[in-house]
Amino acid sequence: MMLVFGQTGQVARAFQVLAPEALYLGREAADLMNPEACAAAIRAAKPDVVINAAAWTAVDKAETEEAAATQVNGAAPSAMAEACAALAIPFVHISTDYVFDGSGEAPFAVDAPTAPLGAYGRSKLAGEEGVRAAGGCHAILRTSWVVSADGTNFVKTMLRLSETREKLTIVADQIGGPTPARAIAVACLEIARQLSENPAKSGTYHFSGAPDVSWADFAREIFVQAGRTTVVEDIPSSAYPTPARRPANSRLDCSRTAEVFGINRPNWKTGLSEILKILEGAK
Repeated sequence: MMLVFGQTGQVARAFQVLAPEALYLGREAADLMNPEACAAAIRAAKPDVVINAAAWTAVDKAETEEAAATQVNGAAPSAMAEACAALAIPFVHISTDYVFDGSGEAPFAVDAPTAPLGAYGRSKLAGEEGVRAAGGCHAILRTSWVVSADGTNFVKTMLRLSETREKLTIVADQIGGPTPARAIAVACLEIARQLSENPAKSGTYHFSGAPDVSWADFAREIFVQAGRTTVVEDIPSSAYPTPARRPANSRLDCSRTAEVFGINRPNWKTGLSEILKILEGAK
């Protein structure tokens, strides 16, 4: 039996479609502000594998509520990993490119030095460190720019704004790989399966969509595929200030994931097409 932390997030929703038989724990059943409750839930369920798809994802809000963000993103997954280690079962944890400082233009390797720019990145890094320290069979999967037909994300925001705007100004100096939530869920399930067979594959991995693109060019592709005429004007990050600094370089070197698990980077343009079909069908 597989236990998944998360019910309403983009990746958790994707899991529910792919693996409806799993046990899903939302805030009511396992509050991530209470790490011990998360560990107790694992001990009570006695699953074969645990995947953590729950997190504090409000990047800007974390700047003023770092202690709470660190409890959810740091202490909770650490407690989950310790419980899994005690039960000798695999633990798959989703992390983020925000653990890096976003410098340079080369994709970040899995062993590149971490240097978060803000509270959200620091909270996620704390979770990574806790998972590793637990000493059990685990995979930390760093991803970026998650999109889907669920929740709030860049694709849905662009479509909403294009309903009433002829032109949008979009940041063009942040580069990364948009990653469909479904692809992340598929990757996590395969990683969990392989870890169960070979715990030696434990470690940290990267997984993001290809090809790497700027937010502005991503927006252009959204409008092309959606048949919208909205014009995109490139702007620098400095013209769109936010409480939390965003990494300029979110490129991730995903080669180790391909080598160890046989999982390649998903084509985000194909994923975008699938997302748009779902959204169109929901109208």
